[in-house]
Amino acid sequence: MAIVELESRAAAVPPPPRFGLARREALWGLLFISPWILGFLLFTLIPMIATFVFTFTNINLIQDEPLRFVGLENYQHLLRDVRTWNSLLVTLKFAAIALPVGLILPFALALLLNSKVLRGSRYFQALFFMPYVVPFVAALLAWGGMLNPEAGWINAALSWIGINDGPDWLNDPTWIYPALVLIGLWGIGSAVIINIAGLQNVPTELYDAARVDGAGYWGQLRHVTLPLMSPVIFYSLTLGTVGVLQYFLVPLVLNNGSGRPGDSTFFYNIYLYKTFFTFQDMSFGATLAWLLFVVILAITLLLFWSARYWVYYAGETK
Repeated sequence: MAIVELESRAAAVPPPPRFGLARREALWGLLFISPWILGFLLFTLIPMIATFVFTFTNINLIQDEPLRFVGLENYQHLLRDVRTWNSLLVTLKFAAIALPVGLILPFALALLLNSKVLRGSRYFQALFFMPYVVPFVAALLAWGGMLNPEAGWINAALSWIGINDGPDWLNDPTWIYPALVLIGLWGIGSAVIINIAGLQNVPTELYDAARVDGAGYWGQLRHVTLPLMSPVIFYSLTLGTVGVLQYFLVPLVLNNGSGRPGDSTFFYNIYLYKTFFTFQDMSFGATLAWLLFVVILAITLLLFWSARYWVYYAGETK
């Protein structure tokens, strides 16, 4: 009887919670990532909500006006503001030039460095990456000197090959975009390394099979390399698009954001910066920031939508 009573009491005791360990692990995980969550809330989410609220107010630190709700006045001003659309057009024009160069050249260099034709490719990889770690502002000041039409190294090098009257790189609207693209090539080391890593992950047996089928170098590049490198190209394209639409630091350092020559370097982010910190019109600046956010979001979503048609993931089933 005593044994039966003990067994019945043991059966009556509820079992320990099955998810106690999982719950504790989840709580510890939340505790460890709480600094990131707190930082995201304080420095990203709450400021975003605040700037969205600013777009419906009249906050201007120069004009002494009482704070009031203005509805859609800032958005109406945005639609009528010529400088907004001119600066956005300048940004898109520069993106149409800089983005293809920023994608094609690192990929071509990665193909060269990954091939067996070039000896000492590891040293060249280090050389291409070294400029990337140089402080960007210091590099821009150095480039400003090198592009000087009278004493710069670029025009001096051109004079060695017979071009004595070199272009005025930073003061000629015809040459300012090539100059900015040339400056941007200073930091392609990271893109080269990413492309090399992608090329080294392409299975060599696919190249062997392509050669057996009679494919030459261009056939292998088209039917093997490019499809398997499409995720890396898509990654670089997405980041490059977001980066070029936020183009800001180079024109700000080179000509103080003045837009010279002829407003050809008055990029959208320059206008956004001046609206905030020169004119101190916080409400209209927030409206400009949200327009840029919508443009970048729309283009990014378009890229992700198009990825289903040209990005190939090995092992993916559709």
